[in-house]
Amino acid sequence: MPISINSQIEAIQISGIRQFSNQLVDFPDAINLTIGQPDFPTPEPIKQAGIEAIRHNHTNYTHNAGMLELRTEIASFFQDTYELNFEPKTEIIVTNGASEGLDSLFRAILEKGDEVILPAPAYPGYEPIIKLCGGKVVYLDMSDTGFQPDPTRLESLITDRTKAVLMNFPSNPTGVTMDSTQLEKVAAVLEKHEVFVVTDEIYSENAYGDKHVTVAHFEKMRNRTFLVHGLSKSHSMTGWRIGFVLGPEMYMKHVLKVHQYNAICASVPSQYAALEAVKNQRHVPAEMNKEYVKRRDFVYSRLTVMGIDVILPKGAFYIFPSIEKFGMTSFEFATRLLREAGVAAVPGSAFTRYGEGFIRISYACSMKDLEEGMNRLEKFIQSLT
Repeated sequence: MPISINSQIEAIQISGIRQFSNQLVDFPDAINLTIGQPDFPTPEPIKQAGIEAIRHNHTNYTHNAGMLELRTEIASFFQDTYELNFEPKTEIIVTNGASEGLDSLFRAILEKGDEVILPAPAYPGYEPIIKLCGGKVVYLDMSDTGFQPDPTRLESLITDRTKAVLMNFPSNPTGVTMDSTQLEKVAAVLEKHEVFVVTDEIYSENAYGDKHVTVAHFEKMRNRTFLVHGLSKSHSMTGWRIGFVLGPEMYMKHVLKVHQYNAICASVPSQYAALEAVKNQRHVPAEMNKEYVKRRDFVYSRLTVMGIDVILPKGAFYIFPSIEKFGMTSFEFATRLLREAGVAAVPGSAFTRYGEGFIRISYACSMKDLEEGMNRLEKFIQSLT
């Protein structure tokens, strides 16, 4: 018999996104609307900063938390952009992407049996990390509340085993944001309970219209809120693997211990590229957003003309239309859409069971592909009706 491995690892499945997108190899002519990364190249000055770092042999370890110059610039960015104050030396850690930041963070705060409340539909990368830390996910159903967390429903889920609430706005997969009024209601609930708040705001720079707001703004929440961020989406730097974790000094020193033994430090040439991004290229997300808004409006308009129920997203680069009326599971719908119409979208069930009845379409691709994709989707829907 083979030697056994960690039973928790055995129980974890490959992401539903990947399970579906892996089928694309058999459909080379399909329009791929599954992509969860910007289709823009990394801006040239950022690339040059990384290149120059290598040329000047800036390839040794940095401080475990990242270069102080970079952390200082990150603090400046959050102060200037979101009016949030973080101490560069003790409250900011530069990580190998936001994913490693989340991993180090949850390993620092969770013990076996701790519960984490997760609003859903949700990005599928959260639950495995929590489970590997011995935690248990408790889902907050948002499928019938416009993908907004209902404060009363949230409070009903908080128990003496609740260690943290994890939020992700703007949301992957829905593109929904939380406005200040809704956030105040949620914060009012959280303020009454001694729980951590982990807020994944990797898409906050990709918010359209209203200014992005965060639970970290609330004074009573500041000392137990961790903010996870990064440059993957805002500056089209997914492969550079640069994320940030920001939080209270009394807890961040423990997150740093996990990060130290997990990764030592973030990629150093990538840190130099990140320095250029947060110091001199803050205008980049707004430029990309102009194109995203055009694409969003086009896709939303086409979907509504097709008679599909859909909420207009106000952030990220996803739209999450309902396919419930077609009488199929989301996986069946997405599979038929790929095989019969040559369009790849992600079934909503990839984003927990609360995503069932929806599909996720990414508009982080060319307008040409979106036009062809919507034409094919419309013909497919007509064939069903």
